[in-house]
Amino acid sequence: MSCPRCRGTARFVGYRERTVLGLLGPIVVKRAYYHCKPCRRGFHPADATLGLDAADATPGAREAIALAGAVDAFGPAAETLLERMAGLRVSASTARRTAEAVGADVGRRLDEGEVFGESRDWRWHRDAEGKTCAYVAIDATGTRQQAPDGGPADGRMCAVATVYNPIPKDRRRWARPDALRRPERKARYVASLEGQATLAEPLRSQAAQVGMDRAERWIAISDGGSGLEDWLRVNFPRVEAVILDFFHAAEHLAELAAAWDGPGTEAAEARFQAWRRRLKREGGAAVLEELRTLAPPKRARDRHRETLTYFENQAHRMDYPAYVKKGWAIGSGPVEAACKTVIGRRLKGTGMRWRPDGADAMAHLRALLIGERGQWAAYWDQPARAA
Repeated sequence: MSCPRCRGTARFVGYRERTVLGLLGPIVVKRAYYHCKPCRRGFHPADATLGLDAADATPGAREAIALAGAVDAFGPAAETLLERMAGLRVSASTARRTAEAVGADVGRRLDEGEVFGESRDWRWHRDAEGKTCAYVAIDATGTRQQAPDGGPADGRMCAVATVYNPIPKDRRRWARPDALRRPERKARYVASLEGQATLAEPLRSQAAQVGMDRAERWIAISDGGSGLEDWLRVNFPRVEAVILDFFHAAEHLAELAAAWDGPGTEAAEARFQAWRRRLKREGGAAVLEELRTLAPPKRARDRHRETLTYFENQAHRMDYPAYVKKGWAIGSGPVEAACKTVIGRRLKGTGMRWRPDGADAMAHLRALLIGERGQWAAYWDQPARAA
């Protein structure tokens, strides 16, 4: 037998038993054991063939545990989901170790350039000018952290990015206008606690696999977060516009109106709706011009100054009349939803605190689970397994 490390000749020693957890419960497996004298290490060739790892679980059991841990907190995942749905009995700590190990493996393999899912161009939908459009977006959301001693630590931001194919309201702009059913939602996600820079290559790989290069237009949407516009333009240079999410811009106007007329008042609502209509019909430059002419009451001066600065920095991304005329989406709903769905629903539960490596691993795992149908299965179908 050839040694997998040094390629020398390894000597057969005998058969050794190992108890592993399978989908139907514990299984005793007897495998041949070989020892390599130059390496001074032994190995079981059958372990790789069977997909066994250091977690003492078969690939099927490991997938079930990882899936349960990705869906619910580790305690309920182990004590309720796995036991009731699969008859598996594991501890919460085993559920955590397994799910985080799989998530860390997903992250490593994405960093190495792997892509999980079918390589097939999406049917890109069209804008009002008849051009097929691919969208890309990035955002970030906070996660609570745990210090090494078990106490609370400063929170960390988790970056979430997506490439997606929003479905136009006008079915004439669908990729297949004659389709009898509404098209399936298409989106892929990447997420990491290690910052937005780490998401660039994995997201470009995802985009390439679904044929983003064949879309005639690239459009980007984000909020006003620091560095996001530069990240989008550098990593997706064909982007024609980096649109500021309309609802983020409108939210600043709502806060100013509340400071001006009082929170919850009819006057504040009327003022906000007037600004909001102007923002959508005339764009950010027109609203900025109006804000510069206003003399706010004393109670609203600080908020007015902050809003003015915000619009001065972002007005070039607020040409909403032009975007709407072209039939482009102006809201970052998909990436906002991604922050809530990929990260919020699993990592931001009541009382949850995470170690950085654990949160990062679960972010990768959740992005794989929530992404396009087939990506989760593709990961488990590929030969390499989580270590």
